[in-house]
Amino acid sequence: MGSARMSEPAVLLTRRDVLSAIPAAVVAGARNERALASPARPRIAALVTEYRRASHGQGIVDRFLDGYGWDSRHYRPSVDVVSLYVDQKPRGDLSREREQRHPLLKVYPTIAEALNCGGDQLAVDGVLLIAEQGRYPRNEKGQRLWPRYEFFQQVIDVFRRCGRAVPVFVDKHLSWNWAWAKSMVESAKSLGFPLMAGSSLPVTWRLPAVDLPFGAELAEAVCLGYGGIDSYDFHGLESLQCLVERRKAGETGVSAVTALRGAAVWKALQGGSWDAGGCDRELFEACLCRSFRLASPRAGYGHMLPELPQLPALAPSPVMYRIEYSDGSKGSLWMLSGLVSDFTVAVRLKVHPKVLSSQMYLPGLSPGQTLPNFFSPLVHHIETFIKTGKPPYPIERTLLTTGVLASAIDSLHQGQKRIETPDLKHLRYVATPESTFWRS
Repeated sequence: MGSARMSEPAVLLTRRDVLSAIPAAVVAGARNERALASPARPRIAALVTEYRRASHGQGIVDRFLDGYGWDSRHYRPSVDVVSLYVDQKPRGDLSREREQRHPLLKVYPTIAEALNCGGDQLAVDGVLLIAEQGRYPRNEKGQRLWPRYEFFQQVIDVFRRCGRAVPVFVDKHLSWNWAWAKSMVESAKSLGFPLMAGSSLPVTWRLPAVDLPFGAELAEAVCLGYGGIDSYDFHGLESLQCLVERRKAGETGVSAVTALRGAAVWKALQGGSWDAGGCDRELFEACLCRSFRLASPRAGYGHMLPELPQLPALAPSPVMYRIEYSDGSKGSLWMLSGLVSDFTVAVRLKVHPKVLSSQMYLPGLSPGQTLPNFFSPLVHHIETFIKTGKPPYPIERTLLTTGVLASAIDSLHQGQKRIETPDLKHLRYVATPESTFWRS
């Protein structure tokens, strides 16, 4: 460098040249200092129960770290996951590998340290709370005691101590405990930070891409799904609710919930209508016909509509949730593992004779496939939420579905009894007029 500078021709600078250059250098230095102090890319802390292959932690956080296929290109989010807390590390834990491969990421031993990035002040701009997999006990009702509420309490303890709060996303329902779920929403409102929660189903692709017309008068809605109690049933409730909430006057609450299982489910379906204890049969069959993974009642047939007497053999452990809305609207969720292996919805409007139906499409979810792609639309919404502080849909949706699920489990625990829901009866909110499912 020295010899190169000596070989250059001499340049004579006037006093005016020197003085005019100083302010520019000072301004440039100040800009660089501001850039270091306030990075343009938001920083995220991820709090997960497990970070292993096919876990929700991997499905969501990996997309923030490494990007994902989106609109014919590989999309990399404009935010950085800089800290990670992992509650349990079974064989196959991926957190250390991710830390080694991503220079900005550090794994911390506590939630507080993850939020403060090892310091004594909140050092992130958003929080991911993903408590879905792991070895946690069940209660007498069969509910898995996921520590979402406990994680959340530690988060807001940091917020209170530091006098600052940032957007928080909670994966799936808020808590297995209704009182705790309600307090989480109240805490977010009292501390003034935006809260987003829920399932990936309402924001995934739909086939066909239809929605309940905003402000339409709804008569009845049906969802067919599969999976276990206090698990995939939440996905079904959210699939149902994201349509029902768009009805005229918005969401007005749920007055009662009844859950049935086993033979009682088929007896209800035989009634052929809501008033007979079941649901609109045409809506039920519309859901079956939207399924890509419908079991055939006869060997060798790829997609044969089963008749009612054939259903018990195809779905030996059925569960049904019957939801009575405060405004008289009707909804039901049928969890029919074995008969279907996807989620479909159908609705009937009061003034429109045609049934509207669709599949909540989960790309990559097929036998033998453990790394599905359906987290991508959810991650896209979470990124926008953290950057803008505006959730794509009201948190009250997830609060309501959390309460409906808790009530349904209470109904099963009490012998399939109808449960009145005074805490949900006046839970009102208005959905966004624009649809939030992905149509690209």
